[in-house]
Amino acid sequence: MSNKQLATFGAGCFWQTENEFLRLPGVIKTSVGYMGGDFPHPSYLDVVARITGHAEVAQVEYNPEIISYEKLLNIFWQIHDPTSLNRQGADRGEQYRSVIFYHTPEQLQIARKSQQQLQQSGKYNQVIVTEIKPAKEYYLATEEHQQYLKKKRNRSIRN
Repeated sequence: MSNKQLATFGAGCFWQTENEFLRLPGVIKTSVGYMGGDFPHPSYLDVVARITGHAEVAQVEYNPEIISYEKLLNIFWQIHDPTSLNRQGADRGEQYRSVIFYHTPEQLQIARKSQQQLQQSGKYNQVIVTEIKPAKEYYLATEEHQQYLKKKRNRSIRN
C-alpha cells in the first residue's frame, strides 16, 4: 500500500475546510482549489460568479498508515451541515455544496457507507444532500488562498 493517498472534500468555504484537516496527524499536505465543474482553469472570481459549476474544495494528501479515510470522512461530516443544499452558514451558491470527490473505488464504497450510516444514525432530521462524485481535474487556487486561516493566525471565519 502506498504511504500517500488523496482525499478531496467540499464543505462550504475552502479556507475553513482546509484548516480543519491541516492539523490532523497523518495529513501530509493540504491545498485548496476547485473541482467538479466543466469550465477549464477557473479563477476564484469565475467560481464565485457561479459560472463554472465547480465546488470550492480542500484536497488532502494523507498517510493511510497514520490516518484512515474513514477518520477523514468523520471530520468532514463534523465540520459542516451535510443537509444544507448549496449553503454553509452565510455562504450560498453551488460552489459551497457538500461534496465528496472520490479517487478510488474503495473511497467510493467507504464514502457511501459512511453517508448511509450517518443518515440512519438519527443525528439529522433532514436528508443528507452530500454528493459523492468521481474526482475530476483539480484546479489549484492562487497562493493567497492556500492555508489562508493559518496565515491569519487560525482565526475561524465562522462565528
